[in-house]
Amino acid sequence: MPYEHLNSFERKAIYYRFNSGESCRSIGKLLNRHHTTIMREVKRNKPPYYDYFDEAAHEKAMARRKVARHARKRNNKALYELVLSKIVMGWSPDAIAGRLKKDNPSDELMHVSHETIYQWVIKDFKAGGELYKDLAKRHKKRRKQRKYGDLRGQIKNRVSISERPKIVEDRSRIGDWEGDLIEGKKGSGFFVTHVDRSSRYLIAQKIETKQAESFNTATVEMFKEIPEHKQLTLTLDNGKEFSKFKALEEELDFIIYFADPYCSWQRGTNEHTNGLIRRYFPKKTDFSTITNEQLQEVVMKINTRPRKILNYQTAEEVFIN
Repeated sequence: MPYEHLNSFERKAIYYRFNSGESCRSIGKLLNRHHTTIMREVKRNKPPYYDYFDEAAHEKAMARRKVARHARKRNNKALYELVLSKIVMGWSPDAIAGRLKKDNPSDELMHVSHETIYQWVIKDFKAGGELYKDLAKRHKKRRKQRKYGDLRGQIKNRVSISERPKIVEDRSRIGDWEGDLIEGKKGSGFFVTHVDRSSRYLIAQKIETKQAESFNTATVEMFKEIPEHKQLTLTLDNGKEFSKFKALEEELDFIIYFADPYCSWQRGTNEHTNGLIRRYFPKKTDFSTITNEQLQEVVMKINTRPRKILNYQTAEEVFIN
């Protein structure tokens, strides 16, 4: 059931019973409320050194509800300035909120939700600020999340990810890949990307069109450089550019599986790696001005940097050794 705020009648009961010494747990049972709700009510609305008074508490609660929570938190100058400094450093709102709670476990004045931080960024943008530019995706406003049914056409004869061997989930072997396309400015080209789940080793190539034939040709060319024993499975999404996967299976040694529609997290390794590429080629970059050699330089940088998840080895070291 959705939560309902305490009403004046409930506050009247709290007034009589709490001031007479009855416990919050007992009052909660009487009002069919959790005892922590009673505790928070008294803590928030009881004046220091005085008894809890229901009418004053109700007026205080109603006044608080008229002011958005993010605005109340905004008045905490120390908290607000600390959050701004972390945003400028490139921290995500979720990381800021989580770290503040970790560093100040008992100080609720220094706690803030990631949603509140986003509201501050939105308000800053509406006032002409550019704080949003320090966010990873540079969104000027929160996008409303919508849930859809399966609107994408099913690729004929596709094999679902649910049939993929369990060993792939363990990341215990080299050779289980995830593939995708990165799109540049409309009509300017695409990057084909494939990432090994275990080593995080990346291979990529530029193509001009989003046709299945172009994807297959680039994929076959890239995997010619990869030993056959490191070509075990490939997981794709449900885009039409992957519709000729059977021809790809015949050319290579892969068994190809497909993630469920709108479940990008099932190919999280590839999605994350595409995000790393986007740091060099942001969305709406004109790929027609990017050469394949420039793309390979970025691939090399990603493959040769130490990764915490690899115990500070590089993807290249893990893949080769």
